[in-house]
Amino acid sequence: MSADTQIVNYVEESEFDVVLNGSEEKVVVVDFTATWCGPCRLVSPLMEQLAEEYKGRAKVVKVDVDRNKPIFKKFALRSIPAVLIFKDGILAETIVGVSPYEQFSEAVQKLVEAV
Repeated sequence: MSADTQIVNYVEESEFDVVLNGSEEKVVVVDFTATWCGPCRLVSPLMEQLAEEYKGRAKVVKVDVDRNKPIFKKFALRSIPAVLIFKDGILAETIVGVSPYEQFSEAVQKLVEAV
């Protein structure tokens, strides 16, 4: 997959609060990942699919834990992949580990419907 077709972008710590609170979408999905993490590579295409399915209703971003350790620690995460789903800037759901696509989409759907 080339970089220009990828719709899930990485965000840095400095942008994190802006993404959570300044996004047009009320629901923000954050995929905590790392380049060396094998299971993270399994979650990555699911995040792309999620971003496509919920375009305009939910924003999906990635955070590289190696470059953004403070955010990782802020949410008391101990392992990756970890997907945090926020609604109106507040953490609503945490999914740790490789999970089926349905688990991610159902969590997002529930929050999108509650808007």
